[in-house]
Amino acid sequence: MIHPHRRRFAALATGILLVAGLSLAAPASAATAASSAAASQTPLVVNARWGGHPTFDRIVIDLQGYVPPVTVTPVAQLVYDGSGKPVPLAGKYFLEIRLNPAAAHDDAGNNVYHGPKLQKINLPKLKGIAMTGDYEGYVTFGAAFDTIPYYRAYTLHSPERFVVDISHVNR
Repeated sequence: MIHPHRRRFAALATGILLVAGLSLAAPASAATAASSAAASQTPLVVNARWGGHPTFDRIVIDLQGYVPPVTVTPVAQLVYDGSGKPVPLAGKYFLEIRLNPAAAHDDAGNNVYHGPKLQKINLPKLKGIAMTGDYEGYVTFGAAFDTIPYYRAYTLHSPERFVVDISHVNR
């Protein structure tokens, strides 16, 4: 026969462990839910910038949230999404940079993108950049070059950004 004090102690200990287990589990599940919600929100494109370096030119697209899948595609001509009108950037070669899912506006329709819409640039390779679309979950940029661009594209974190490095001969 189990002594009544031991039975009370066992019940108390079981209750404490149960409560402790639930309180430890709640923050973990809450954190998981919060990270799932953050991952499901559309990332916002807030800026595009560029810079010249001794052996490469760089394009950086800054984001809030996470870096979504991005495609970088050589195209014969840059056009604005939706209208199909040509983008007035001088060049013989072009890259289209397309982020999806992404937006350059918030849920209320307010613009959150603060970078250039159309910018002539005079770097060794990069001659111009344009934001060519923010439509139905896609944000698109175009980059112009005088010669074939040999590039490397990758993601950097903290802060979140997508980078395209275009190689050139050191001048």
